[in-house]
Amino acid sequence: MAESIPVIISPATTVFSTSSIPLSHLRPFRQPISSLSCYAVAGAGAGAASSSTTPTPTPIKNKKKKNRYEMENLTTWLLKQEQAGHIDAELTIVLSSISLACKQIASLLQRSSIINITGTQGTMNIQGEDQKKLDVISNELFCNCLRSTGRTGIIASEEEDVPVAVEETDSGNYIVVFDPIDGSANIDISLTTGSIFGIYAPDEQCLVDYDEDTLDQAKEKCIVSVCQPGSNLLAAGYCLYSSSVVFTISIGNGVHAFTLDPAYGEFVLTHEDIKIPKSGRIYSFNEGNYDLFDPKLQNYLDHLRKPGGAAGKPYSGRYIGCLVGEIHRMLLYGGVYGNPDNVKAKTGNLRLLYECAPMSYLVEQAGGKATDGVQRILDIQPKQVHQRTPIFIGSPDEIDKLMAYLA
Repeated sequence: MAESIPVIISPATTVFSTSSIPLSHLRPFRQPISSLSCYAVAGAGAGAASSSTTPTPTPIKNKKKKNRYEMENLTTWLLKQEQAGHIDAELTIVLSSISLACKQIASLLQRSSIINITGTQGTMNIQGEDQKKLDVISNELFCNCLRSTGRTGIIASEEEDVPVAVEETDSGNYIVVFDPIDGSANIDISLTTGSIFGIYAPDEQCLVDYDEDTLDQAKEKCIVSVCQPGSNLLAAGYCLYSSSVVFTISIGNGVHAFTLDPAYGEFVLTHEDIKIPKSGRIYSFNEGNYDLFDPKLQNYLDHLRKPGGAAGKPYSGRYIGCLVGEIHRMLLYGGVYGNPDNVKAKTGNLRLLYECAPMSYLVEQAGGKATDGVQRILDIQPKQVHQRTPIFIGSPDEIDKLMAYLA
């Protein structure tokens, strides 16, 4: 332990100064001992000369100070949640495996240009979108990590045509839905990307035999089991890949964010129990589609762009092109994000099962709201794995204002 340094206050203290003020005009520093912090007084300890005239400092009430080296990593936090009965041991393993996949993806993204994994794969996914090389690689990483746990029954991904029943599973029956790389168009220019995931308990266990006679029937069974409303989610989260790598999660008791410490290779708790601001001055829409939007929505956007307003400040328009980035900013700063339907996209652009539902779950856990313009996102019953939906999500006051325009 470091040696205590005595605190000595004496009228004979000599004051040195390089200013032009005569020394005779300077007074020694005289601070009453009672005004010193208890920390300084305690520091005097045995090293300071005892004095019968020195008043006894008033002790500070017991208050635990956080050690600057004290960190809580994701593994420890998950184990505490398990001990508290919020999750079981199997879900702890599944969540840990997802965090491992996110670490691997973060590493690949940082080196993507160096190891030549940028650009397109030359294939298209089930939605008819060009796949990036990292879309395919990230999907494999997620699938491999989830298979290795032995706790996952079904995997449904943006990059898979149909849900995959995990053949290697022992006793696990969790359904994990995910978008391995959200905002993949940003990869080649090193902008914000992310991963999104949600975890469900299936209506019934879906373990299948992979022979040709039962494959189609097994796929149908899996699809029925996967397509659940977001209100059934057991856990959801995302991983943001940007200037920092941030793993944000909810298991139904609030939203918590962990930042990857590259020195240790661990996700460390940095944002505990996030609460979205009730209102915000940031809106995020792809206004390139403004002329394709519903007139009611156009009126709402016109209102946001007007200078002044009740708070005396205009709204700021921000659009990243990555749902994870939009939601992360909104959780911390508030505001509203919209990806509405339009003349060319009658059902919107985002997928309900593995994009909108997990993000809506997170935002609601933080005190926000999410709607398709008519009903709550988490109440929508998916009928297809890759079903799309419009979405408006954000601070509760901002969503209420938007709904007033759409009514």
